[in-house]
Amino acid sequence: MADNSFSDGAPSDSSEAAKDASATEKLTDQVMQNPQVLAALQERLDSVSHTPSSYIETLPKAVKRRINALKQLQVKCAHIEAKFYEEVHDLERKYAALYQPLFDKRREFVTGDVEPTDAESEWHSENEEEDKLAGDMKSKVVIAEKEAEAAEEPAPKGIPEFWFTIFRNVDMLSELVQEYDEPILKHLQDIKVKFSDPGQPMSFVLEFHFEPNDYFTNSVLTKTYKMKSEPDKADPFSFEGPEIVDCDGCTIDWKKGKNVTVKTIKKKQKHKGRGTVRTITKQVPNDSFFNFFSPLKASGDGESLDEDSEFTLASDFEIGHFFRERIVPRAVLYFTGEAIEDDDNFEEGEEGEEEELEGDEEAEEEDDADASLKKEPSQPSECKQQ
Repeated sequence: MADNSFSDGAPSDSSEAAKDASATEKLTDQVMQNPQVLAALQERLDSVSHTPSSYIETLPKAVKRRINALKQLQVKCAHIEAKFYEEVHDLERKYAALYQPLFDKRREFVTGDVEPTDAESEWHSENEEEDKLAGDMKSKVVIAEKEAEAAEEPAPKGIPEFWFTIFRNVDMLSELVQEYDEPILKHLQDIKVKFSDPGQPMSFVLEFHFEPNDYFTNSVLTKTYKMKSEPDKADPFSFEGPEIVDCDGCTIDWKKGKNVTVKTIKKKQKHKGRGTVRTITKQVPNDSFFNFFSPLKASGDGESLDEDSEFTLASDFEIGHFFRERIVPRAVLYFTGEAIEDDDNFEEGEEGEEEELEGDEEAEEEDDADASLKKEPSQPSECKQQ
């Protein structure tokens, strides 16, 4: 009886398995007939099979050997490019000397040490005719008031708060400036860029010149940016020109009670045994633009910085580069806001192009989808360097 029972059950189990296999096969056939599923699978296969690395792996050994020879040539190209940028740095130094007399005169006009001549003050604006007509209409009404004001109020010296206004106009700088930094920055008279001497490691120094003030005794605060213009031995193909690799600030000789980079806090402490409470004061770091002169140091001992420190250091390098390339050479245009408008227009143009491209891509995708459906039925002294 046991044998009969076992033999009777076997055909039943086999029959159920056959039914399941048949159902699975039918489901697979249905899924594979879906054009969207097939397209997704094909795209997946294409992305896997057409990656550059996978293609290189399929090449014969003799071809791979020739590719390695091309990489050797590419490394030599990178070293020639590095020499090119060294010569560019020499040219920057040469032309900086030609710019400097103009920048010195700019400082004299800004501080009021020299008054520009009529010829030096002449400037023809794009809206000059409109401004002249508007001025003529208003002049008859306000001329008496202006004469009265001129008699009562002394004319300001130079261009008041020139550099401070630039800080306020440029988002990258204004984000660093706290309210208590503002009175100090109003004493800033000039910013200069000095390039490293011939034969010295590539670098540049930002000099911030201040008039005598109530906050510190330094007449000049400095920030030195060290640069590297050579391919990395470990990754020579990543070379794209000189890069800032480190920076040094300077010591600010703050007057008593004027250091805005620290703040004093009071803290209560309770004695464990006696239960008495005492109040202690201590100084802690404070947000300030003047922390710019006490930068983080790039890791040179093999230890990696944490993510926040890396971001802070990268931002510092970006600001130094911006002072050198944009602010110092074009200061008046950042004071008037014209350079900022140009920068904004350039950025908006780039974004517009990206959006337009995205729109085109979406349109193409929609067209492809429509075509598929039709086929189917259903981004006073200089400070000491630290």
